[in-house]
Amino acid sequence: MAQVLEFKLPDLGEGLTEAEIVRWLVQVGDVVAVDQPVVEVETAKAMVEVPCPYGGVVTARFGEEGTELPVGAPLITVAVGAPASGDALGPADPPGRGGSAGAAEGSGNVLVGYGTSEAPARRRRVRPTPPAAAPMTRPGAAPATTHAPSEAATAPAAAPLAPSSAAPAPVAVPVEAGAVRAPHPAPDGPVPVISPLVRRLARENGLDLRQLTGSGPEGLILRADVENALRAPAAPVGSQAARSLPDAVVTAAPGTAADGLRIPLKGVRGAVADKLSRSRREIPDATCWVDADATELMRARAAMNAAGGPKVSLLALLARICTAALARFPELNSSVDTAAREIVRFDHVHLGFAAQTERGLVVPVVRDAHTKDAEGLSAEFARLTEAGRAGRLTPADLTGGTFTLNNYGVFGVDGSTPIVNHPEAAMLGVGRIVPKPWVHEGELAVRQVVQLSLTFDHRVCDGGTAGGFLRHVADCVEQPVVLLRTL
Repeated sequence: MAQVLEFKLPDLGEGLTEAEIVRWLVQVGDVVAVDQPVVEVETAKAMVEVPCPYGGVVTARFGEEGTELPVGAPLITVAVGAPASGDALGPADPPGRGGSAGAAEGSGNVLVGYGTSEAPARRRRVRPTPPAAAPMTRPGAAPATTHAPSEAATAPAAAPLAPSSAAPAPVAVPVEAGAVRAPHPAPDGPVPVISPLVRRLARENGLDLRQLTGSGPEGLILRADVENALRAPAAPVGSQAARSLPDAVVTAAPGTAADGLRIPLKGVRGAVADKLSRSRREIPDATCWVDADATELMRARAAMNAAGGPKVSLLALLARICTAALARFPELNSSVDTAAREIVRFDHVHLGFAAQTERGLVVPVVRDAHTKDAEGLSAEFARLTEAGRAGRLTPADLTGGTFTLNNYGVFGVDGSTPIVNHPEAAMLGVGRIVPKPWVHEGELAVRQVVQLSLTFDHRVCDGGTAGGFLRHVADCVEQPVVLLRTL
């Protein structure tokens, strides 16, 4: 006899307490293997696929796409044990791949408490026979609340759960003939959207994707379609578009002079807000800056790239300068343990760099940057930047940094006073490199000038150390040959 097991949202690590469902990878009735990814979720750190430690037939899913669930809330229920139907699994299916009782025992440790021990099997789906005369749900009609399985459903239904804030009601559960199949009005057909970023953009702005006509192949809705719709004139109050705004996006309270859009601080934006606020509360920071002549650095980079081989980025050269300066001033490669009232000085440099993506500001980390040359740093920056733009950064890619390099010059600005990336102790900011009048070898000349700024935790060092670090960075920018001492 099959046993119904409940799989809850696991601890995704790094102190994360909640995640938002971006995309379901399985349907009710699907046959899943041990450690097969069943849902894609977005945390404050990254998008990750969550594998299920049980093999069997999916009997229920909990939460719709866009729902935010706390760690420990139910995700799906799976019937494991004897196959639910002779047609679902053939006699040649090995144990653990089609729902045997021992399927869950082979799970290893990919996420915290879950993982893999064998390659996942190909997913197959149990296709229930459609009810003879199941009426369609009309938009606006009250949904039925029954969750009884249909006669054609071969998987046992999940046991009912007591309602709680941590356990949302299951969705997409098989129902009897004549009953509604979902708690919300069913659309006329599947929405032609592939990208979860497009769905998220539409959801956060209260845009109904069913009202759009996609410009992509076969009517696929692209990001440009959503952005064009958002730039269109706002619909009158009382229209369908105005009524489709989600509960999380509301206008100003009645009686105010002007309406305003309220955007929840959650996900990446919320994590950034929390970290910056904590940095301002806990770290007594100070900032010093200096202008430097970067003409020779730009010439050195051009000569490196002209010599052939992989291209070297300007960010990689600045990173190499940072690691050399941190070797001379290790006080800035540290963190403060407030509970123990101790300064923790690191013997490695995990270099973070600020990157702007569609999901917001992220700070990927290059591990052991002090052991890499300019080519190796260029490759790592390119890999992590591409992963950030594609939403593939893992929590491990975004944590553990000991020092941050922030090149805000790409935004066309000269200077800034960066906020330290808590719990680090310092951040180097680099402005744009532009031609300016400069006294060079006693004569006025036009040179490539850049402003460098260092924000540091005044608890780990005094101004003399911070000034010495920044001066060494500026000297290396002005005379890259200084780096030869550290090679």
